[in-house]
Amino acid sequence: MLVGVPKEIKNHEYRVGLTPAAVKELVNHNHQVFVETTAGDGVGFTDADYQAVGATILDTAEAVFEKAEMIVKVKEPQAVERKRLTEKHTLFTYLHLAPDVPQTEDLIASGATCIAYETVTDAAGRLPLLAPMSEVAGRMSIQAGAHCLEKYRGGRGVLLGGVPGVEPAKVVVLGGGVVGKNATAMAVGLGADVVVLDKSVDVLRQLDMVYGNRIKTVYSTEHAITEHVLSADLVIGGILIPGAAAPKLITRDHIKAMKTGAAIVDVAIDQGGCVETSKPTTHADPIYIVDDVVHYCVANMPGAVARTSTMALNNATLPFVIELANKGAKRAMAENPHLLNGLNVCRGKVTCESVSVAQGLSYTPASEMLNAI
Repeated sequence: MLVGVPKEIKNHEYRVGLTPAAVKELVNHNHQVFVETTAGDGVGFTDADYQAVGATILDTAEAVFEKAEMIVKVKEPQAVERKRLTEKHTLFTYLHLAPDVPQTEDLIASGATCIAYETVTDAAGRLPLLAPMSEVAGRMSIQAGAHCLEKYRGGRGVLLGGVPGVEPAKVVVLGGGVVGKNATAMAVGLGADVVVLDKSVDVLRQLDMVYGNRIKTVYSTEHAITEHVLSADLVIGGILIPGAAAPKLITRDHIKAMKTGAAIVDVAIDQGGCVETSKPTTHADPIYIVDDVVHYCVANMPGAVARTSTMALNNATLPFVIELANKGAKRAMAENPHLLNGLNVCRGKVTCESVSVAQGLSYTPASEMLNAI
């Protein structure tokens, strides 16, 4: 298969779809890989590194899209990239379509086969390609939140762990999934007063077994959310409904009633956010303030630690990339139902039910589209 790796062009996005080590694996399977020049520079991989393992370096993204049958990226294709997609392409990347109508419309119009990392599953029902970036984002959320609490950023001027004689900050983590678990680990490590809310008693039980009385676990209800959010110094939004828009658990009324200078890190922003006042921001301009509450809503948080994130992502995606390349998209998805779950848009049809519900579009089961590929 002809595999293309364009340079990421989203604001302050330095990750790259395939590392040289991943390219070498594909070349060893007799595939040809085209990499846009400087695509790996942001994470320390030079054109020479890619050439040394058998990749062909191309001068432009247009050339990569023209040559390749499968496009492997990190972030959702931007508008200019979506115009380059055609029916011949299999796109394998994060899409996060539910809150992004323009992207959905463009992918439908392209006729391409679009497989989203974030809805690929495993035998245990987990999301193995979302997990590594959720781990990174969860850990980053605490350091981002700590900075948001600094006075010069509009925060309360509170140190997360406090100091002897001064109580620590209260950190409220909404959701005990991968983001929440990693945020909790970092917050506990810094000595914060941590409360985790989740609707799964099993999740809360697991956290309690790990941390004991170092954290408080609370069953998530509207009343509990209100109680703990209003008394929080820092709130981490780690809510996820696979493929769907995040529910708005924190309302404008909550924001108005929160402490002056409190902070929110909405990790769910790539799925629309779990805070009513959230809007996507970038690493260039990451925060804004609403009713004296600092909001951090960067939609590609792991891009700030691009090398770590690229390596972690490739560890998870490479087996699927090789499977798609070896078998072709049609056979690979026919034989692997977990990969089939990643199919979001195919030949002009929406094949992810959560996306169709979020945008009011007609839904075609992914299995029905395989013969069209």
